[in-house]
Amino acid sequence: MTKKSRRTHSPAFKAKVALAAVKGDKTLAELAQLFDVHPNQITIWKNQLLEGAAGVFGHDKTSAETPVDLKA
Repeated sequence: MTKKSRRTHSPAFKAKVALAAVKGDKTLAELAQLFDVHPNQITIWKNQLLEGAAGVFGHDKTSAETPVDLKA
């Protein structure tokens, strides 16, 4: 019996699958078959997307980086 090698998926692919899961039009089983990944993996990616979603809209003003003067 040969050992299967692990597949690596691009961040864009993970985002596409996670967004499809968040959308909710299809079940996890349907998405797993469509994208050829395990349903548990889809759940993990979906949770990671939802946890990181707040960071998309910025950080506290105190932790913001100072603007860089590009003319200098």
